[in-house]
Amino acid sequence: MENNQLPKKHLLSAQLDLSKFSAPQFEAATDEEKRQQDVMSKSTTFFKDGMRKLFKNPLAVLSLVILLLILLTVIIAPMIIPYSYEEILSVNGKRDKGAKNLAPFTYSEMEQEYIDAGGTRFPHIFGTDEQCRDYFIRVVYGTRISLSVGFFASLIVLIIGMIYGSISGYVGGKTDLIMMRIVDIIYSLPDMLIIILLSVVLNEVLKFPSGSALAKLGTNMVSLFIVFGLLYWVGMARLIRGQILSIKENEYILAARAIGAKPGRIIRRHILPNCLSVIIISTALQIPSAIFTESFLSFVGIGVKAPMPSLGSLANSAREGLQSYPYKLIFPAIMICLIVLSLNLLGDGLRDAFDPKLKR
Repeated sequence: MENNQLPKKHLLSAQLDLSKFSAPQFEAATDEEKRQQDVMSKSTTFFKDGMRKLFKNPLAVLSLVILLLILLTVIIAPMIIPYSYEEILSVNGKRDKGAKNLAPFTYSEMEQEYIDAGGTRFPHIFGTDEQCRDYFIRVVYGTRISLSVGFFASLIVLIIGMIYGSISGYVGGKTDLIMMRIVDIIYSLPDMLIIILLSVVLNEVLKFPSGSALAKLGTNMVSLFIVFGLLYWVGMARLIRGQILSIKENEYILAARAIGAKPGRIIRRHILPNCLSVIIISTALQIPSAIFTESFLSFVGIGVKAPMPSLGSLANSAREGLQSYPYKLIFPAIMICLIVLSLNLLGDGLRDAFDPKLKR
C-alpha cells in the first residue's frame, strides 16, 4: 500500500472517507494560515511587561530622561567645577570681596585682572551669592541633598509601612483593630505642626560625637529622617494592609498554610510579591512629597543646617535680594519644579504600567 493511500475504512470506524469530498476542501495550509495558528507569545515577566508599557508612555520617558540628566549633573559637576559649596572665592590666596552677587557668567575685578595676566578661571555659571560663593555648585549640592532626603525618607517610609501594614493585614482580628486605631490617631494630627515641633525638639536633643558620620550629616538632616519615619509611613501601611486583606483569602495562601508554611514566609514569598505594583507606585510618589517637605522646612529655617545648602534654604536666602537678583530664586525654584514634576509623572507612568487593575 502506498504512503499517501489511506487504509480501508472499517464499518464502525470514525475515519473520514476522503473520496466523498471534493479536493479544494482539503488543500494544504498556506504559510499565512500556518502563522495564524502560532498564537503563542514570547515568555515575559511582570517586570519586563511593566517596563515595556512604561517606555510606551512619552511623559514617563521624558520625566525619566530629565531625572537621569539631573542625577548625572549632581554627580559629575563637583568633579569638574573647582569650587566647593562653602568656599569663599579668592584669587592667589586673597579673598575676593568684589565677587559678591555676581551675575551669571561674569567675573569680579580681581578675577578679570587675573585672567588678563594670563591666568585661567572657571566661569560662575549661575553667578555668586551674597557671601562670594559660587552659586551653581551650591545649587548642585542643594539638589543632591534634596534628592538624598527624598530617597532615604521614602525608604524609611517603605520599610516601616510595609512591616506594619503586613502584620496588621495578615494577623487581623483585635491586633488589626488596635494597630489601625494607632494609624487613625497619627492621621488626625496636623502634619506640618508636628513636623515643625519635632524638628525643633530633635534638633536640640540630638547630639553626635564630633567627626562622626552623623555629625557631618547634621542634626537637622537626622531630624528630618526621624520625622518622616514617625509620621509619613501611615499611608503606606494602610495601602499594604488593604492589599493583604484581599490577597490572603486566595487559594494559594490557603495551600501554603496547609503545608505548614510560617506566616513570615507566606508574607515574604506569596503576599508581598503580589503587592509589588502598589509598593513601587507608592514609593515613587512618596519621593516628591518628601523633597517638597524638606524644601519647605529648609525654607522656613528648620531644615538643613548651614553652610550645607538645600534647594529650600537657597530659595529662602534668595528672598532678601529678590528685586535686585531674581535669578537667585529662579534657579532653585526651577530645580524643585523639575524634580517634583518629573517624579510625579514617573509615578503616574509606573502606576499605569504596573497596576494590573488599570487597562491601557
